[in-house]
Order: sequence, then structure tokens, then C-alpha cells
Amino acid sequence: MRLTKTAVDKITPPDKGQAFYRDDTIKGFALRITAGGTKSFVVEKRIQGKVKRKTLGRYGEITVEQGRKEAQKFLGQVATGIDPIAKKRDSNAKNITLAEAFEDYLKVRSGLKASTIHDYRRVMKEGFGDWQDRPLRNISKDAVAKRHAKLGERSPSRANNAMRVLRAVFNFAEGQYEDSQGRSLFPENPVSRLSHTRAWYKVDRRHTVIKRSDLPTWYEAVNYLKTGTSEPQPHAVADYLLLLLFTGMRRGEGMRLRWEHIDEADRSFMLPDTKNREPLKLPLSDFVYELLMSRKAVVEGSPFVFPGEGESGHLQEPRPQIKKVIERSGIDFTLHDLRRTFVTVADGLDISYSALKRLVNHKTGNDVTEGYIISGVERLRSPMQRVTDFLKVQMGIAKASNVVSISKAKR
Repeated sequence: MRLTKTAVDKITPPDKGQAFYRDDTIKGFALRITAGGTKSFVVEKRIQGKVKRKTLGRYGEITVEQGRKEAQKFLGQVATGIDPIAKKRDSNAKNITLAEAFEDYLKVRSGLKASTIHDYRRVMKEGFGDWQDRPLRNISKDAVAKRHAKLGERSPSRANNAMRVLRAVFNFAEGQYEDSQGRSLFPENPVSRLSHTRAWYKVDRRHTVIKRSDLPTWYEAVNYLKTGTSEPQPHAVADYLLLLLFTGMRRGEGMRLRWEHIDEADRSFMLPDTKNREPLKLPLSDFVYELLMSRKAVVEGSPFVFPGEGESGHLQEPRPQIKKVIERSGIDFTLHDLRRTFVTVADGLDISYSALKRLVNHKTGNDVTEGYIISGVERLRSPMQRVTDFLKVQMGIAKASNVVSISKAKR
């Protein structure tokens, strides 16, 4: 049949699925109608051995004659060796934005931990919030260099971290997005400019701990979060800081700690989602056990030991409270400094290397022998308690006469 307005208007929907009515005068031009009554013009043509179909537009939005002209245009391009469908796909891929590429990257990297994804999203928002709708092809080397320098004015380490995330997205884009010939649409990573010009900031790894002589002052400032206000959040942060110090736990592990992972009878706790993806079960020292039981008496309605008001349901980075502790004590510290302090104290107590590594859940690396050593909770209970006893003495919580004297403790 010849597709005309009169003919198209008379066509009725099929009982199910879709039906095609092909034009007699232009081979490949057709009307598609669904069971729901939607009518669209399409064009079909065999390209490189495969029949490809392109939707030209809905009837009503375009006329029969407009559809016919679009079909002729499409067929004319094919006749000259052009694949309009592949060309359109290539154009769409070339215009993919940073936000779209980032979301595709997260989908492919399905094994990423929730905490890692959260950190990546934070980096993208803080470092490239105004670039989200910018096509990748419009992010130049110069733009990257300028943004790195701008971020570095505030924090060199965060500037480097932001660029590492951006570099990962571009590396992903290089292999993910290809043209119809299989060639990468983004063969060059603009972040490489930082390496070529040696522009990466040199950031020395922190080696700070809370010194032995500062522990009483620090402890007093932490406790002031409880005594200086009746609000629940500072109370929770005070307990959270003490938990990190007395267990060596990573900050995210402490934030996500759930009541279901605490075994009161066994006086132990489980960390099912650790950085190295290996679950960790550790003993509770007397101080930590009492701290958790005190929290349990006041925390209601939340599965988390440290509830939060955000979407995650648990405590997030407590910067305001940490700032208050720093201001009151005069001791500048980060959450990771608490973990370093725990490790330093344990090392000073001559706790065995293998026990220390298991207390903080560090990989054994290439040490084959250590890979055969399985340390149960009871094996680690004494080392954990020794660290607790030492910290309690230094903070003035317990008397030295009740604790074994330590001469090698790091200051």
C-alpha cells in the first residue's frame, strides 16, 4: 500500500504486539502501530549484512510526507556508505557527560563497597560539582591542571584524591565508549597532564599520634562533650572517639557498628565489612564493654551503636565535635590518628607482630607462615586488654598499681 494520510488514519491497532504497514513506493519506509494505538514511521535497511531499523517519529508529531522525506534522507546516506544509526550512536557517546560516565563507572564496578562509593560521590560533588553536565570531550588537560591547582590551595591531599577519581573515570571511559569501528572515543586521559608536568602535590604521610603526655588532656576534652551539653549527638561522638582509640578500629567501621554484631555473652564484636573484605572478630576489653553497655541503655530504635540523622542511619564524619575537642585540648588530631595511637601503644607493649596485625586487621602480605596462623578471639583478648589497661592509666581512669608497668610505650 502507499502510505498516505487517509490510509494511515484508517489503520486500526492489532489485538496484541505491533504491526507494520510498508510503503509500496519507497522500499524500507513503513508505519508501525502498537496494540495501544501508537503510530510511528520507521525506515529499515540492510547495513553490513544486518537489517537495521530507525524510528523517524510519531504520526501526529510528524506528517506522512515528513516521514517519507526522513526515510529518503536515511536511505540516501546508506547508499553513500554511511551508517546513520552508528553515526548517531557515536555522536551520543561523544557527548556523554562526566556525571553519566561516573554513574556507568559505578555500575561496572559492582564490587565497590558502599563506603567507597560514598567517598567517590563526595569527591565528585566537592571537586567537580560544576562539571557534572560537561561532556567528557570538553574536559581538557588545561582545565584539569587549573582545577587541580585550585583545589590544592585548600588541601593538596584532597586535590590529589579528586584527580585520582577523575583519572579512574577517564580510564574507564577509554575502554567503555567506542565508535562503530571499535575505536575508543576517549583515547587520551587529560589527568595525565599532572604526571607529565610533575604537578601532583607531594603529600607526606601523616605519622601523628596522641602523645602519652597528651592523653589526659585529650580525654578530659572528649569527656567535656558529655558534661558540657545534654544533646545526644556530642555524647555519641565522645563514645565513638573513645571506641576508636581503645580498639584501633577504622573510622568507617566504628560508624557502621551494629548492635547485632556485639556478642555480650562472649564479650566480643564482629566487623563483617572491613577494608580488606575479611570479617574480623575481636574481644571487648573491660572499658569498651562498659562503654557499649552504657550506650545500649540510652540508644533506642536504631540498629547502629552510633545512630545518625542522615540517609545512612549511622553517624557521619563528626567534624564539629572533633573541632571542639581540638579547641578545648589544644591537641590537633584526626580520626586515623586514634588508630595510629592504638597501634603505637600496642607496639610499645611488645605485643607480638602477628597479634597486632590481627587486632587491626592488616593483611599478612607475602608471609606464607602467617597465613597459616589462625588467631581466635581468646588469643587476642589479653593483648587487647593490655592496650586498654595502659590507656586507662595514662588517662587517669585506673591506677598504675593495677596494671603491668610498661617501659617501652611510645611517647
